[in-house]
Amino acid sequence: MQTAPVLSPETLTRMANAIRVLSVDAVIAANSGHQGLPLGMADVATVLVSRFLKFDPRDPNWPDRDRFVLSAGHGSMLLYAILHLTGYQSMPMEAIRAFRQLGSPAAGHPEYGHAAGVETTTGPLGQGLATAVGMALAERIVNARFGDDLVDHRTYVIASDGDLMEGVSHEAISLAGHLKLNRLIVLFDDNGISIDGPLSLAESGDQVARFKAANWAVRSIDGHNADEIAAALEWADAQDRPVMIACKTVIGFGSPVAGTNKAHGFSINAAGADEVRKALDWPYPPFEVPDDVRAAWAATGKRGAAARAAWATRLAASDRKTAFEEALSGDVAAALKGPMAEARAALAAKPQTVATRKASEIALETANAALANTIGGSADLTGSNNTLTKGMKFVTPGNYDGRFVHYGIREHGMAAAMNGMALHGGVIPYSGTFLVFADYARPAIRLAALMGLRVIHVLTHDSIGVGEDGPTHQPVEHVASLRAIPNLLVFRPCDAVEASEAWEIALGQTARPSAMALTRQNLVQARLSDAGENLTAKGGYVLRAAVAPEKVCLIATGSEVEIALKAREALEAEGIGARVVSLPSFELFEEQTPAYRAGVLPEGLVKVAIEAASPLGWDRYIGPKGAFVGMNGYGASAPYQDLYRHFGITPEAVVAAAKARL
Repeated sequence: MQTAPVLSPETLTRMANAIRVLSVDAVIAANSGHQGLPLGMADVATVLVSRFLKFDPRDPNWPDRDRFVLSAGHGSMLLYAILHLTGYQSMPMEAIRAFRQLGSPAAGHPEYGHAAGVETTTGPLGQGLATAVGMALAERIVNARFGDDLVDHRTYVIASDGDLMEGVSHEAISLAGHLKLNRLIVLFDDNGISIDGPLSLAESGDQVARFKAANWAVRSIDGHNADEIAAALEWADAQDRPVMIACKTVIGFGSPVAGTNKAHGFSINAAGADEVRKALDWPYPPFEVPDDVRAAWAATGKRGAAARAAWATRLAASDRKTAFEEALSGDVAAALKGPMAEARAALAAKPQTVATRKASEIALETANAALANTIGGSADLTGSNNTLTKGMKFVTPGNYDGRFVHYGIREHGMAAAMNGMALHGGVIPYSGTFLVFADYARPAIRLAALMGLRVIHVLTHDSIGVGEDGPTHQPVEHVASLRAIPNLLVFRPCDAVEASEAWEIALGQTARPSAMALTRQNLVQARLSDAGENLTAKGGYVLRAAVAPEKVCLIATGSEVEIALKAREALEAEGIGARVVSLPSFELFEEQTPAYRAGVLPEGLVKVAIEAASPLGWDRYIGPKGAFVGMNGYGASAPYQDLYRHFGITPEAVVAAAKARL
């Protein structure tokens, strides 16, 4: 923790008031937004940033900076005001004036990548807190590898009542407490107000007791008392577990609607703003910050420069410099290419009949041996997801030199934590659960796609092939649902070769997450020769060409490629030429040239798609005259072979569908 000289109470108050008034002015200018949180938490934020937060606006991506996460993202003007006042070049006054307007980095909710200093996208309540757990975990993991000289920072979070009511907060708090992430400090805006009215309308729990029960250190303070705020932050630094500081505040502090639910959103008009200025003794026009306050904030922005320079000196002298910079760069393509190609050549020489979840494990054995910064995990399904490879040590409470995290049955918290790990840098997170439980993790998966993060979700047991566990555990709509998320790569490999290719692609991404839909049941290897290139990178390709005069195009993914190949044999035996197209990734196929796509799926052929899932999304490939062989409802409990026959997902059904359209 980096501490600075103590500023006078008067100076701190004026600095906090600058945040308050800029927030009010920006919301009024936008005619929308949320004023309550910036007014209420300005004192806490001012003490934190001016005295404790380690950062340098001139190097906003300094790896050893503290992370500051505004989980209550609706109060975004609190963050934007701080970024502007401390000298972040990407948040000029013009951006503040254009709050919530098209093209402004001062978006309605903080958006990662729009402005330096915005560490993560927040707004969906609970996500920021859960993401911060991942940041704090990554800090400890990277610290265990590179030491205190290079990695020694904290993650601070401002969280609201709403954050703590969201279910994901329970998962995140529990995980952080279990792992003893003592570099994580949550500042709870304990204002007792929700949008509908008093918090007591919907909540009567004791948050302090809840955190304490989850193995956090806890403390309650007056969130408008600078001395209490500073003392609590100093105390927090000495704890051996994560810290929650409950800051009793008044929402909308200084406004005519202070302490009421009306303060949450846009309720202070120009007349109300005049009353705020009067209450805060702020006789300046909109968007004007007096010189003394601006100077105090500018000095705050400069105080981290010496620490950053000292860190740079340590890095330059470190014998781990190259490894550290390689870990942060995340550039793994060169390290993976050779080993993964060799592994696929070995598969061509000795084909494997395995489930694609096992094929994924085989690919991970190669990838994890080639890379030092992959961090695996599972939501209490390690043996089923096959995400643990040989030699991986476990991350345990207080011991972070492992490469595998037991997330417990916390799918949402796990996915959000992986987002935080990816944002922190130095690690590439992946983890597993059943595909049907991707719905539990979906909000965090969506945010990973929105932010463009390299996070990899291993989603096994991907269809009615689950068998006897029945429809509660058999995904039907899930693959289509994931494909609907923009900027998410969804892979459904058909064999060990495609699984290897998919992993090489997913690990090589730098601006999007991936989801692997993998089977429980064994599949015969379809790729029997070494193509010499990564065919899955094309999204779809001709796996088997027609021999007889070509009339049919069979398109399949995953386990149904095997069915398509058998149907092709039957059609060819009748003199009906049929090609089989494997389509492991819709997204990558759509990125190919029109000419390539037309060559794989030519006009004039009868097209039949086979996938043991919802037909949603297949129309673009089969057209109005094509056929779909798959699921149109939920599954059932039975051995998977019986289920495929019961639901008509068979080679015979494919042949019949094709012949009916000739």
